[in-house]
Amino acid sequence: MADTPTARPDVFEGHDPAVRERTKKMLMYFIVFAIVMLFAGFTSAYIVSNMGQYWVHVPATGAFWVSNALLVVSSIALWLSVRWMRAGDKMKTLVGLSATLLLGIGFTVSQAEGWKDLADLGMGWSVSEHESGMNAYRWNSIESIMESGAVYGEDYTVSRNGKPIIYSPERNEFYASNDELMVKPITRDVARTSNSGGGYLWALIAVHILHLLFGFIYLVVNGIRVALGTIHSGDVVRLQSLSIYWHFMGGLWLYLFAFLFFLN
Repeated sequence: MADTPTARPDVFEGHDPAVRERTKKMLMYFIVFAIVMLFAGFTSAYIVSNMGQYWVHVPATGAFWVSNALLVVSSIALWLSVRWMRAGDKMKTLVGLSATLLLGIGFTVSQAEGWKDLADLGMGWSVSEHESGMNAYRWNSIESIMESGAVYGEDYTVSRNGKPIIYSPERNEFYASNDELMVKPITRDVARTSNSGGGYLWALIAVHILHLLFGFIYLVVNGIRVALGTIHSGDVVRLQSLSIYWHFMGGLWLYLFAFLFFLN
């Protein structure tokens, strides 16, 4: 007769619960640190690839501001969930986690709307067919923005070394910031070199979306644990780890928001 399988032992069995809590939190902090280094690398590469070239600035649309507000409220809801779980209020905790999930979904929808608004202005990817028959992807240049009907100075600006360049809508030409008489157009140079690091920009966005997906999965899993009683008032470390990750991802988006629309 085969032996009856036994439950997998807890690696923290026999240890001080405080040690278990510190260890799990430390693992989450290591994950956060790795993500920080990843985004720092992409950000640095994006800046270096565009140094000395023309930067296209597009102001944040209303949808992005809405997403920021939803993100902040979702963090507050999750913070309250941890407090309620510590107090032993399971129902309030589930309500808080559900609110966090719904607000996170709202954040995702508003983000999609925001990127759609930018695509309507000519920002984003364009697809063309290569001679070999393969699709070629490239980040749109300033020409795509100009063709979209966007208004210079309102919908977008172009700068170099921190100084906005001059645009003449009558001539449909760009001029250097110190060429007030508009003698020598630099439109070709702007079109050739502006946003050359767009691939890094897309990498920043794509990687953040991927990590956000992990956050949603982790949130749902912990909600199930709370419902089943696996997470309770005496064991909230997994809920705390979720909180650390969620707050961090929110802070990361706010950093990307500032970097994309204000700092670069």
